[in-house]
Amino acid sequence: MGIRTGSQYRDSLRDGRTVYINGERVKDVTSYPAFEGVVETLCALYDLQHEHTGLLCYPSPRTDAPVSLSFLMAETVEQVQRRCRAEEFRAEATFGMMGRLPDFCNALVTDSAAARATIAERNPRFGENLLRYYEECRDNDWCLTHTLVDPQIDRSKGPGELDDPFLALRLVRETDRGIMVRGARMLSTLAPFANELWVGPYYPRKPGEEPYALCFALPMETPGLKFICRESYDDRRGAFDRPLSSRFDEGDALAVFDDVLVPWERVFINGDIGAWNYLFQSAPGYAALQGVIRGTVKMKFLTGLACHLAETIGRSELLHVQAQLGELVAYTEMLEGLIANAAAEVAAVRQGRSTSRSLAAVLFVFMPELQVRAIGVIRGLSGSGLIMTPTEGDFANAEIAAYIEKYLRGKDVPARRRVQLFKLAWDLIGEAFGGRQLQYEWFYAGDPMLNRARFYRSHSVAKYKAMVDKLLSGTDGGSDRG
Repeated sequence: MGIRTGSQYRDSLRDGRTVYINGERVKDVTSYPAFEGVVETLCALYDLQHEHTGLLCYPSPRTDAPVSLSFLMAETVEQVQRRCRAEEFRAEATFGMMGRLPDFCNALVTDSAAARATIAERNPRFGENLLRYYEECRDNDWCLTHTLVDPQIDRSKGPGELDDPFLALRLVRETDRGIMVRGARMLSTLAPFANELWVGPYYPRKPGEEPYALCFALPMETPGLKFICRESYDDRRGAFDRPLSSRFDEGDALAVFDDVLVPWERVFINGDIGAWNYLFQSAPGYAALQGVIRGTVKMKFLTGLACHLAETIGRSELLHVQAQLGELVAYTEMLEGLIANAAAEVAAVRQGRSTSRSLAAVLFVFMPELQVRAIGVIRGLSGSGLIMTPTEGDFANAEIAAYIEKYLRGKDVPARRRVQLFKLAWDLIGEAFGGRQLQYEWFYAGDPMLNRARFYRSHSVAKYKAMVDKLLSGTDGGSDRG
């Protein structure tokens, strides 16, 4: 089949899936009012592949049809750079606001297929399943969501220690047809709009937790599979009043497995703690690279918004404001340099010559800090202007429009343009959409404190300490020069 059009993608969502939001079951996610904006955005992304095939696609090794470059199992630096250009282009189409573009899970499945030896050496059948599934995703241009984390019930206990062993997703039994599973997982971003659900490993499992070490994939319409969505942030106010939430609210959901049968050909890990814990440690890092690229695009957008805001209200000439804006510009340029280095690192990992340490450091530690810092700068520059933002309807009211034009204009900027900028900033900071964005970016790669602790336990620490030991060994017991 190869790449799909937006219309084909839209039609694929009408499959009888079980999706609930705001207390009701949604019969057709493509026509549900609060979903229409993001569905249009996703359709446009699929159409982009036909408008820019040379940039965004490559020939399928199986069918020769054009397929998304986010599935390219890149091995050389040049191939990784080609992935980077395509992912940057698609991230720019959504201004970095959608953390779970189809690109991300495409890259995740490609990572897992590239690292399938970790599974195949334990269970060759599961390794073959993983490769075949990757090829099906690539050649059918499926949109995927994933779910990795157990429900947040009692983090002081493991999943098997809770009062109900089936609160977290767990194996019920094996059958001739596959495995029966029950329980729940979170946080399934993009779930209402995906074709497939990838259930995979994230936090390590311990011995005794084998029934919870499961990795598999299912169509969204699978019997017994249900999705309970958080409330939508698109309140149907339109692009002027809600420029971000009206287009980029990708949705999050709790995935509930009510005795779901997973066919054997869709099972990748079944109770193997080693495979669960080490699958992605040997992956090239395509998904992490996509995350850094998307985050860098968003940092460019945040930096541009901060500069616009400062200039619009005449604050850009102040030295301390220039310092804050310059700081954001410098961070963004640093990220672009790090992406260039990351391309070489991913290629080296794919070739078995390195491990993905610096890329992980950017994604797990550096990127969340920069996102929070940029939002803080925008908030500080905006002041009360974030609050005093009339609606598009106010501009259309002849009784008050002249007052708005007079009193809410900016420095050499008409009132409508100034209000648009501040409404954009408010949607990004003050509205529910913006609050979710900040929380999402801070926890993008999991618990930020645990992620930092992981680096303290890395092999690099011994090398850094050895430098200090070397210096001290040269000063210990030296002759008296006095």
